[in-house]
Amino acid sequence: MVFSSYVFILAFLPVVLIVYYLLSRARSPLPQRLFLIAASLFFYGYYNVRYLLLIVMSIAVNYFAACRIRAHRADRASEELPDKAVQGRPAVGAKLPLTLGILFNIALLGYFKYYDFFIENINRIAGTSFALRHILLPLGISFFTFQQLSFLVSVYHGEEEVGQLRDYCLFVTFFPQLVAGPLVLYSEMIPQFKDERLRRFNADNFAAGIYLFTIGLFKKAVVADSLAFFADAGFGMTDIGLAAGWCISLSYTLQIFFDFSGYSDMAVGLGRMFNINIPMNFWKPYRSESISEFWRRWHITLGRALGTYVYKPLGGNRKGLPRTCINLFLTFLVSGLWHGAAWTFVLWGALHGGFVVLERIFREKLARIPKALRIAVTFLIVNALWVLFRAESFPQALEVYRGMLNISHPVGIRQLIGATDSMVQSLVNLVLIALSLLVLLAGKRTCVRAEDFTPTRRTFLWSAVFFMTAFLCLSRESIFIYFNF
Repeated sequence: MVFSSYVFILAFLPVVLIVYYLLSRARSPLPQRLFLIAASLFFYGYYNVRYLLLIVMSIAVNYFAACRIRAHRADRASEELPDKAVQGRPAVGAKLPLTLGILFNIALLGYFKYYDFFIENINRIAGTSFALRHILLPLGISFFTFQQLSFLVSVYHGEEEVGQLRDYCLFVTFFPQLVAGPLVLYSEMIPQFKDERLRRFNADNFAAGIYLFTIGLFKKAVVADSLAFFADAGFGMTDIGLAAGWCISLSYTLQIFFDFSGYSDMAVGLGRMFNINIPMNFWKPYRSESISEFWRRWHITLGRALGTYVYKPLGGNRKGLPRTCINLFLTFLVSGLWHGAAWTFVLWGALHGGFVVLERIFREKLARIPKALRIAVTFLIVNALWVLFRAESFPQALEVYRGMLNISHPVGIRQLIGATDSMVQSLVNLVLIALSLLVLLAGKRTCVRAEDFTPTRRTFLWSAVFFMTAFLCLSRESIFIYFNF
């Protein structure tokens, strides 16, 4: 089930909200939490009921590992032994469930997401003929696996507490952020669910949630899905002209932003409807002055997780500039591989890492460049690298790159319009590209509007217009881009 679908908007969400707040009349919060867990599992199982067992097993194994880590930490805290060597033994004991938990999560992700990728490369290198399994990727497996991995590490370091099983289940399965983030922390979410004041309906939060959800729905259903016509058609073309090449690359650059930020807005809006604050995931990323800044503004919660659980354990910036550069590059390699099981993703991550390393080395010289030029160059780099991210193969990416540099064939728009089979849709796309760039350069950040939101007649009318426009576009339902990761 996706947020931008009739069944979600007309059936699932209204029923869940009504029952959830009816259960708030109970003295105990337990019925509300159990119902929300059950509703979230239904939401996940609606996509493919066979994978319900997978997420339940993942939750059970990770919760058990977290409990064992907590038990060893408690033993260590209770011991008052003078021998430092003896005092260190409980820490060694805590490492075993941590290691087993990490191996379980890596194995789970490795099998479902990377099995074919590794087997294909082994066959290519060794000349073997192991069969590919063409495993269907479980929805959101990268997100809920990474979220639980980070929880285990945080428990090991004493940064998170292990609560009751029902709280942990709610932390993992809460449906607004289950399949594509934002990646949240246990300490961010569970205290909110335990706050008695947040159990009951709040009109202000609900209005703000509807407003945010409507903005996200409009971004996805109207803007992103319209831009997909050029992007999908263009990445299958050959002999692309200059103008067509740039239309294709810009279409995808804008599509992925409106698609993913739209999903994140909807997730945050849904959270607000339940009186839960989910962290925002975007902050004007295409106005960044460097690639480093771009990654502080794009998919913010993933950047936070990679920084905490990959970059810092590697040594961060504590061991001099050369080691810092290596750690940055390795972190972006992990980011690339996390996004997808293909060499295009690995190279995409490596190139981002390379630019970040160069910025770290030459940051004093780069700071002298005018701000507008830094923003323009950063956007051009990001736009070019999104081509690699979108392409299904290196030859497909090269076709688009050739088009973007094809000065001997300066137009090629007619070819692109022919590939979309719709003159009207093509004209809409061209207008959307121009308007989207204008909005991203001059528009106001969505969550600033949400924080300042007050339910007035004017905001109600605008929300209604955006919602009805988006609602009418749901017939061309498409999956969110980040569901593939």
